[in-house]
Amino acid sequence: MNEIEKRVLRSFAHWNKEKLDLHTLFEAGENDPDARTAVFDAVERFVKAGLLQEEGNDFYSLTEKGMKAVKSEGEK
Repeated sequence: MNEIEKRVLRSFAHWNKEKLDLHTLFEAGENDPDARTAVFDAVERFVKAGLLQEEGNDFYSLTEKGMKAVKSEGEK
């Protein structure tokens, strides 16, 4: 998992929220346009992989699989 992907997953704990909108997740890319594109790509990959669930209106939540991934990354 690359650094942007880790930041996206950690965003839920950072903001202490069960659901985050895409604009909040973009913070993982800071002000770098290329990094923000990487955030968008990571979110799409995580949805396809079952780590994130689309909640509508650009909101996403961690799935159980996503929570396990966050926990496993935190243990490294």
